[in-house]
Amino acid sequence: MPKQEKGKSHSVRPVSKRPPSWCGYEPEEVEAVIIKLSREGHSASKIGTILRDQFGIPMAKPITGKSITHILKEADMAPPMPEDLEMLLKKASQLSTHLEKNKMDLVNKRSLQITEARIHKLSRYYKRKGTLPSDWKYKPRATSIL
Repeated sequence: MPKQEKGKSHSVRPVSKRPPSWCGYEPEEVEAVIIKLSREGHSASKIGTILRDQFGIPMAKPITGKSITHILKEADMAPPMPEDLEMLLKKASQLSTHLEKNKMDLVNKRSLQITEARIHKLSRYYKRKGTLPSDWKYKPRATSIL
């Protein structure tokens, strides 16, 4: 019996940087849809999923030449904080709320420590890139637990 390999079921990005020949959308149309979806309150990752599932657009960048977040920045609709950092902050908040109720939950205590380390690492990156202001600082909610 051959050795089983793991992790083969993920999706793979296309090798070609050109838009697919079967996709009949013009760059202006795609940008208009992205802006419309952003006005409806969708995040950049959700917009990408909607474009893929409902409009049949596998990736916006080969068609428009710009990423979804870049299009939103040009339209002055970009969120003030990057989406990945915002999700980590939300996760840390939920974990600290859980730890206030369950003080002896050591697994989630460690999970909070790891999440906060990711927040610090990402914030350093975004400060260096200029996305976040240089004086931005993460303030943990439940410091007495740690």
